[in-house]
Amino acid sequence: MAKNTNKTIETEASVTDFINTVEDETKRSDGFKIIELMQDVTGLEAKMWGPAIVGFGSYHYKSEAGREGDAPLVAFSPRKSSFSLYLPGYDGKVQLLEKLGKHKQSGGCTHIVKLADVDNVVLKQLIKGAFEKAKTLHKG
Repeated sequence: MAKNTNKTIETEASVTDFINTVEDETKRSDGFKIIELMQDVTGLEAKMWGPAIVGFGSYHYKSEAGREGDAPLVAFSPRKSSFSLYLPGYDGKVQLLEKLGKHKQSGGCTHIVKLADVDNVVLKQLIKGAFEKAKTLHKG
C-alpha cells in the first residue's frame, strides 16, 4: 500500500486566519462569502487543506498507480489572480457554467476573479451539483 505523500492534507489551521491573510480587501471579503456559500450548500464546516485550500467534507481515494490519500469533496483557494474553485464535473455543469458569468476553466478548476463578476445563484447551483456528485462518487 502506497504511503500518502499528498501535500494537500486536512490541517488544524484556522480558515479565518488564512482568509484574513488575503491582502486585497474585495478578495478577502469574497473569500468569506464563498465559505458561506459552500457551508450553506454542504452543511459542513470549512477546513484548511494544505496551506492554501479551503475544503468541505472529505473522501479517501486510491489511484490505479497505488497512490492514496484524502481530498475535500469541494474546495476553493484564493489565488493571486483569481479564486480557484475545485468542483467535480457532473451532468449539467457545462450548462450552468454558460450562465455563470465571467470565469475561466482549466482542468477541473473554475476560476473567477470576484463574486461580482458571476451570478451567485448559479454559483450556488454549481457548488450543489458538484457536492452531490462528489458524495455519490465517494460513498463509504
